[in-house]
Amino acid sequence: MFEKILIANRGEIAVRVIRTCKEMGIKTVAVYSEADANSMHVQMADEAVCIGPASSSESYLRVDRLISAAEITDVDAIHPGYGFLSENAQFADICESCNIKFIGPSAKAMNALHDKAASRELAKKAGVPIPPGSDGILENETDAVAVAKKIGYPVLLKAVAGGGGRGMRVVHNDISLKKGFHMARAEAEKAFGNAGVYLEKYFENPHHIEFQIMGDGRGNIIHLGERDCSIQRRHQKLVEETPSPLIDNRFKDLRRKMGKAAIRIAHTAGYTNAGTVEFIVDDAGSFYFLEVNKRIQVEHPVTEEVTATDLIRLQILVAAGESPKLSQGGIRFRGHSIECRINAEDPYDNFRPCPGRVEMYYPPGGRGVRVESHIYSGYVIPPTYDSMIGKLIATGRDRTAAMNRMSRALGEFMITGIKTTIPFLQTIMQDPDFRRGTYSTGFIEELQRRGNP
Repeated sequence: MFEKILIANRGEIAVRVIRTCKEMGIKTVAVYSEADANSMHVQMADEAVCIGPASSSESYLRVDRLISAAEITDVDAIHPGYGFLSENAQFADICESCNIKFIGPSAKAMNALHDKAASRELAKKAGVPIPPGSDGILENETDAVAVAKKIGYPVLLKAVAGGGGRGMRVVHNDISLKKGFHMARAEAEKAFGNAGVYLEKYFENPHHIEFQIMGDGRGNIIHLGERDCSIQRRHQKLVEETPSPLIDNRFKDLRRKMGKAAIRIAHTAGYTNAGTVEFIVDDAGSFYFLEVNKRIQVEHPVTEEVTATDLIRLQILVAAGESPKLSQGGIRFRGHSIECRINAEDPYDNFRPCPGRVEMYYPPGGRGVRVESHIYSGYVIPPTYDSMIGKLIATGRDRTAAMNRMSRALGEFMITGIKTTIPFLQTIMQDPDFRRGTYSTGFIEELQRRGNP
């Protein structure tokens, strides 16, 4: 087993990894930018190394500085968290060449799924349905229009690299497609350093459902159930839950079919360690492959709660070559879990980011409530990074119990000095459509049409 792990990330995911490492008796090294000098993960780790100024391009994305920090602190492994370099095959290769274990999928598996266009081809090879679209990256707007006319509007332009809604445009006609093509390319180039975009059929208000997978490096790959991630704003997830109310209420057989499809894709890619296979499901119950997230996900805690599994611990065990004896039959699902992302944003001002000093921080507690965060009273949230400052997870014996517990916990959650999305999340928990589980990816827009933020 590893003696010391460097966490190549920041914020709540760095705190999350450090906690599991402490429980496993593994020492930790935090890296931080100048803007994160007072962040919780820096204080929790056994050692900490500053790797540059606030800009992520000069700190968390600098492979040379991360490797230098790993070498001077003599670590055995690096956990990349999510975002930043977590899906960078070259970084994984460099780690291995420096005799430092990369805690995540192999570079070979990442290269097989190196972008969304390549992933579509791999899913097709695995016999998994994909949305109609372009064959790979689009070279110019003329090609984009030709594909759109063939499959029919509306269509979705998507960056082949990255995620989070950046480099993504829904278009309904030739004019908006020509304009959107160049805008999506520019946005993708700025966000990911890769201007490549492709096109696929856009499904109006589908359901976004993903499956957690885990491969042990010995050919065994399992899934740990699904997560419904359909509550989104501008393709950014706000609320996630497991099991999916759509599957439970209408399409129970989808769980088996989609789980098998996720595992087929993983086997075809030679996948190891943790990952997520994402699908969209239309209102008739047909599902289509979207992409593979080759890392741990923000929303992994809900899966942990209903399966009584520490996914970070599994990641570390697999990377260390200690077989956790994965078997599909050994996974047991119990209860229902919901996660709300807490963002430093003003939901009543078009979700404007609200960095600044946290005057008071009082997280909720009680049975079935879990909080993942890196902030505290007096902490100054920098304007440089993503606005997510925490996650609130509520788990109950069934969905009603989980929703009621989440509503109670949101009511207890006190953060002053900055604006947060907590009031908006409370609105979601009380919404009749959400409580019935009859929502899709258009849910937030519908709330806004009703006069909510």
